Amino acid sequence: MSTAAAEAPAADGVAARARGLTKAYGAGETAVLALDSVDVDIARGRFTAVMGPSGSGKSTLMHCLAGLDTVSAGQVWLGGTEITGLRERELTRLRRDRIGFMFQSFNLIPTLNAAENITLPMDIAGKKPDEKWLDQVIDTLGLRDRLKHRPTQLSGGQQQRVACARALASRPELIFADEPTGNLDSRAGLEVLGFLREAVDQLGQTVVMVTHDPGAAAHSDLVLFLADGRIVDRMEEPTADAVLERMKRFDVGRGSSGPEED
Repeated sequence: MSTAAAEAPAADGVAARARGLTKAYGAGETAVLALDSVDVDIARGRFTAVMGPSGSGKSTLMHCLAGLDTVSAGQVWLGGTEITGLRERELTRLRRDRIGFMFQSFNLIPTLNAAENITLPMDIAGKKPDEKWLDQVIDTLGLRDRLKHRPTQLSGGQQQRVACARALASRPELIFADEPTGNLDSRAGLEVLGFLREAVDQLGQTVVMVTHDPGAAAHSDLVLFLADGRIVDRMEEPTADAVLERMKRFDVGRGSSGPEED
């Protein structure tokens, strides 16, 4: 990991930034290069999708930007804070206070109702939510009449909406969503994508979503395409058809350059 002091790039308009981001798994001849000197800026207040074939490094990129995984070389900043040199306790605090997460699995606590699941991270941190903001999130996601329901009493789409509200509740600087519609049917998936879009347009949030679905990527403002651990293309104002055509250019049969789930 790089621990050298680095001057923070200007953070205006940029939620996260990486320079020379490299991630290798293993060592020596068996080393696998998941990310290869990636430079990327994540614009504040926009919805960015990350796509690529299996093994392209897209999930690894998200994990490194979010401070969930260490880097082999390079620097990552959240706003003006370089996170690649932080200790684990500092990283934990940063993730808790400044980043929201949505995953393919909803990760809801079955014994808690929706309202309790939404505020759980803040409750653990001993922080009181901004009630006005929390009300806005709940109403935007259409959860007002589901707050007393436990996860088993909610549909898959409703559970993912609760997970989305939990990610938004602390008003984070950046939300990372890893295949958030992967466990949902098409209707529920469209609902969640619509809510992520509303989080950007109506609530001013910044969203980075890893996905393999061109239809999901079409909800974003920008698609970044990864191949062999590098960003090889980008598409503004994407459509599902345009993204699908771009994805067809990848040789999906080539060897993996990262973990299978990437």
